[in-house]
Order: sequence, then structure tokens, then C-alpha cells
Amino acid sequence: MKRSNLWMAVALSTLLGACGGSDPDPAQYGADPTLPDQERGLLPDMTIARPAQWGDRLPTVPQGYTIAPIATDLAIPRQTLVLPNGDILVAEGRGGSAAKLKPKDVIAGRIKAKGNTTVKGGNRLTLLRDGNGDGTYELRTVFAEGLNAPYGLALVDGSLYVANQDALVRFDYREGQTRAGGPPVTVTELPSAINHHWTKALAASPDGRFLYVGIGSNSNITERGMVAEVDRARVWQIDAASGAHKTYATGLRNPTALAIQPGTDVLWAVVNERDELGPNLVPDYLTSVREGGFYGWPYSYWGQNVDPRVMPQDPKKVAAAIAPDYSLGSHVAALGLDFSTPAMGARFAEGAFVGEHGSWNRKEPVGYKVVFVPFRNGRPAGPPVDFVSGFRGEDGKTRGRPVGVTVDPRGALIVADDLANTIWRVTPAR
Repeated sequence: MKRSNLWMAVALSTLLGACGGSDPDPAQYGADPTLPDQERGLLPDMTIARPAQWGDRLPTVPQGYTIAPIATDLAIPRQTLVLPNGDILVAEGRGGSAAKLKPKDVIAGRIKAKGNTTVKGGNRLTLLRDGNGDGTYELRTVFAEGLNAPYGLALVDGSLYVANQDALVRFDYREGQTRAGGPPVTVTELPSAINHHWTKALAASPDGRFLYVGIGSNSNITERGMVAEVDRARVWQIDAASGAHKTYATGLRNPTALAIQPGTDVLWAVVNERDELGPNLVPDYLTSVREGGFYGWPYSYWGQNVDPRVMPQDPKKVAAAIAPDYSLGSHVAALGLDFSTPAMGARFAEGAFVGEHGSWNRKEPVGYKVVFVPFRNGRPAGPPVDFVSGFRGEDGKTRGRPVGVTVDPRGALIVADDLANTIWRVTPAR
């Protein structure tokens, strides 16, 4: 497509998106979200997240909490891990290698790029240390470098696991060390052909025997054919000792963060669902992940709601599709997940924090915040509560985009912001 025609298409899309009033805002939170009729057109509504500097502003947190940046000028921080001594590891990088399939992909790609950082990904782990516990992380050093778009992190019995976009690797770790003692050892290779969705989420079973890796699809809705989706849109279970793997669950379009619920062996995930069915389809979600479960992609969404774009259809798969536990709303782009502890304060003691990177494909933006999903008796209960907001201001400018969220068991929430290239720390009043 010629440049002039490309930007004419963008202008047309913007104009069409401005017609007809506001996008509908149905009740899309919780176990039984409102699912409107499908809307399909030449291009979805697209809204650029216009980046701006924080200046003297800060994100907004609930009364009784404070937020502060503990590291800035990073190289695209994605996920974090709090180590037993309180050090924080930050995975920095940018992955993906998927070629654009259609003119609309080129258009959408340019629009999305305008809302992302221009910094080159670090492909490294950075360590932060607060030596005296005053909230200032005075030591910052590169723990490991030369990685390939690292994302998921887990520590098990002296082994530090890193999910690169192409392999799960392991470092030996001893408490207090500030740099890896040698190159990583490959535990197992991960599906990496095309890598439309490149992030590899990671969680460890409570006994450390198994590692779970989230592997996103290679398309929105099988545009590259089903061959490209072999071993995609699923969670693998990997034996930590041998590297042997098996498929744990399927039909999860893009499982971007995984976490084990405290006191249980239950694996939970946040999943980014499909696009181009309208501003309020399909809800991204938080769900427990059943071994052997199928969650719909690509044939259906939210249980048995059929996606007619997929050919050939598979009625048996649709009939077997599990509806997720909790809708976060459509296009919020959830990328972070961790469970809370009582150290986060009574109001936020039981539940899950979710980092929402924010939409690009609807006229009225959604996401761009960290929410808290309250739990009761081990299950989500009630609407989400804004915990860290203000990343996108009333002026329409975007100063940050949250990705990973990690609960420090001593009472802090660590938030990775890959637009401002900042790590934020939220603490309750003491």
C-alpha cells in the first residue's frame, strides 16, 4: 500500500470511529458479562495513546497508600520478581517477529507503535536493591544480559527461571548475589516460530516440580492458518528437572500472566481475547486454568459463543469450551497478575491485582491502570477496584502503561510501566 493510501485509510478509520456517538458501555465485569452483538467492518475503531512525560505528576492510588518510582530510564520493563531478601529483578525486552498479513495490520501496527516507547529493549535482567529498607533502591545493576526478550520469572529452590520468547532457561541463584554466576542453561525450547504473540508468562507449582508457561496465538483469529497455531494459544506444564513438557490447557488466545493462588495448587491466568468484533467484544478475562481444559479459541468465546470467522467450524470443540471465571472488560489488555496478601491492607487483603496495559482498538480507551479483583472463599467476588490509575490523563495523553504486577509479601505492590520505562512501588500507610 502506498504511504498516501495508507494514511488515507487511517484518516477514514478515525472519521468513521467519530460517528454515531459514544461506544456502548455494558456491564462487562464479573462472571456473567453482557455480550453485545458482533460488529464487523473494514477497520476497527483505533485510538492512539499519545505519550507524554510524567513531569511532577504521579499515578493515582487509594487513600492511605503512597506510590513512588523506584527505578527509571529502564529498557522496556515487562515483569518483575521479588527475591527472598527483598531485591527486585526486572525483565526488560521487546520480542515478536510476525510479518503483517493485510493492509489493516500495517495500519494498526503504526497506530499501536505511536502509543509505545521508542526505547530499544534491554534483553536483560536488572536487579534493584533497597539495602536499608527505607524504600529507596540505591543499588541498580545488570544481573544477566544477552537474553532473548525475557518475560516470565520464577525462583524455585536456588534456581532462577526465565521465560525468553524462544526458550525457558535457568540460572543458579544464591541469596544476595547481584550478578548471574554464568550463562543460562536451557531447560526446554518454547514455540517461537512467527511469534505474533511473543510473551511467555511463567509460574511455578508450590512444590517447585512443575513450571507453567503461557504461549500466545500466532494470529488474531487464525489468519495464518491452523498450521501456524500448532502448540500455540495454550499453557504448557514443564517438568523442572528434565525439561519434559505437556499441554496443560488449550484455547487460551494469549495467556499473558500466570500465578498460583496462595494456599492452593490452582493456576490462574489473565488472557487477552480476540479483536475486530466490536468495541465491547470480546472480554479479556481472569480465570482459573483447569488441567485438560479448553477455553474456546479460536472457535468460540466466553463458552459457546461461536466466532463465524473461523473455518472450518468445530461444533464439538465449541460444546467443550469452558467459560472463564471473571471478565475484566473488552480490550483492556491485561498483562500482569499476582495475588495479594494481608500486608497490603484490609481492603486489599484477599484478591488479585491485574495490570491492564490499555486498549488501542476502540474509540473510548479502556484499561491503562492496575485493578484489584476482590476474592471471597477463593473465588472472584464483586467488581474490580481501581488500585493504580491516572496512567492516561483527562487530557487524553498517556504517561504510562502498566504491565507486570508483583506483590512484595512485606507489603508493597511493584508495577512495571513499559511506556515510562519505570518501576513503581505502592505501599500502604504504616
